[in-house]
Amino acid sequence: MKANVGSLDRLLRVAVGVVLLALTLAGTIGVWGWVGLLPLLSGALGFCPAYRLLGLSTCPADAARRSR
Repeated sequence: MKANVGSLDRLLRVAVGVVLLALTLAGTIGVWGWVGLLPLLSGALGFCPAYRLLGLSTCPADAARRSR
């Protein structure tokens, strides 16, 4: 698993994941909030399987490798 998620993207993913999980645990949005685990994990790991399938990357190190 090569990193394909950049710093700002990771920060946003973790924030969205935490908010969704907090809302779920507070009983505000129901069980669909558990979907927040996906952005939380992809932000924590720095890898997004959907980006891999689509050939995308927000990681500056990956972009530098591609331009060589």
